[in-house]
Amino acid sequence: MNLPRILLSSCLLFALYATSCREGKPNDDGGEKMATKYAEGFEVTRYDGYTVAELRDPWDTTRLLHRYVLVDKKAELPTGLPDGTLVRTPVGRIIVYSSVHGSMLDALGAAHGIVGVCESQYIANATLRARIAGRRIVDVGNSFAPDVEKIIALAPDAIFTSPFENCGYGHVEKLNVPLIECADYMETSPLGRAEWIRFIGLFVGREAEADSLFLTIEKSYGDLQRRVEGVTRRPTVLSEKKTGATWFVPGGESYMARLFADAGADYLWKDDRHAGSLALTFESVFDRAREADFWLFKYSAPNDMTRTALIAEYAPYDRFKAVADGQVFGCNLSRNHFFEEVPLHPDLLLRDFIGIFHPGLLPDDTLRYFHRLQP
Repeated sequence: MNLPRILLSSCLLFALYATSCREGKPNDDGGEKMATKYAEGFEVTRYDGYTVAELRDPWDTTRLLHRYVLVDKKAELPTGLPDGTLVRTPVGRIIVYSSVHGSMLDALGAAHGIVGVCESQYIANATLRARIAGRRIVDVGNSFAPDVEKIIALAPDAIFTSPFENCGYGHVEKLNVPLIECADYMETSPLGRAEWIRFIGLFVGREAEADSLFLTIEKSYGDLQRRVEGVTRRPTVLSEKKTGATWFVPGGESYMARLFADAGADYLWKDDRHAGSLALTFESVFDRAREADFWLFKYSAPNDMTRTALIAEYAPYDRFKAVADGQVFGCNLSRNHFFEEVPLHPDLLLRDFIGIFHPGLLPDDTLRYFHRLQP
């Protein structure tokens, strides 16, 4: 599985449908807000008899992307509910477009509710794979254009998906099935993205489990951060490699830049103010990063890449100091569950980074995702 496919294949979104949110506001009488510590994309307020979950538009933070009104399915509908997408909870039959959210549901013990997925060939989660093999989960096709007839036959209570700017739902919007838009990938803080497990937990009746799981992740991440508080030297790091004529590096306010900083490294584009990727030429990257202490990148291949293969791919790579010093680390996406695990468990990736940049701090650890390229 690769990131572009995850992003593109989830892009079936953003159009409003019959029960989507309007601009009416929830009542202000006695609502109790759920405190979030890191996530900036959602806000939850509990009222007597219902809960309101509001999503901020990641592309225009002055407006609302979606409002959900959650009411226990065993309870009578309260009068005077605010405008929004009504969801009777806990949802029992679920379709997920993204393996990320499928894995999050599994972590909450709610995988048994998943009846459909998109592009099952890219799912690595063991629980979901077993259910797919046992035909308890149906593949509803490509999330650009899923098989609407299959979706109708599955009679889902909700569809979990990821919103992308200027993308539409297509025919799915006409089914009057709540689409739960999970914009977790737009968070720039690793713990902010992981905290979306609490948002997902609201819909499947696993709020306590979600809170407990997130606190465990937060503690693990914080404990690792404290390991590097006393480091006196922060090595410089270069990220990713050339794709065609373009080298996409994480922006200075990106998720990955934050992880590098928390791992005690000096990311070479840390002063940039973009949260997304920067499209650069090889020359501009080389000018800034030729003396970088470490070079880390992700790739997908049947076999692990070597430094010889890296240079054969593009000869000028051998001009980087990190290549000469043997400090190049690759994450072979075809051999691990990086994209399914890291959104919820950034602590696992942080541990890898600390093990690379400051190996003496975690002497007994083995790397989970990134491995040093052999000659």
